[in-house]
Amino acid sequence: MADIHQIRPDPEPVEFAHESERRVAELLDSYGITWEYEPRTFVLEHYSDGSPRSAFTPDFYLPDHDLYIEVTTLRQALVTRKNRKVRQLREQEPDIQVRILYQRDIERLFATHAA
Repeated sequence: MADIHQIRPDPEPVEFAHESERRVAELLDSYGITWEYEPRTFVLEHYSDGSPRSAFTPDFYLPDHDLYIEVTTLRQALVTRKNRKVRQLREQEPDIQVRILYQRDIERLFATHAA
């Protein structure tokens, strides 16, 4: 398997927030897909004084595909919140491509990759 830091443009070690993110990064590396981890935060809502009220930082950006990916677990509260934030981002920035990878999607990718 490719070194997790070999394909990324920034070779510094990454501290992933969740094990599933590390697994996705390894899968991306194995396919030779360049990725960046949490490179940008999108402010979705502001308070009346202009400070950020709500923001969204997708887990990965795939620069060769101009695509952001958010990895989520099965915890329904997190899934609901992330779906809402992705919907808000799409409404505010329709040119930004963002996809959510649910746990079942990740499992399918690994099953396909292992075959």
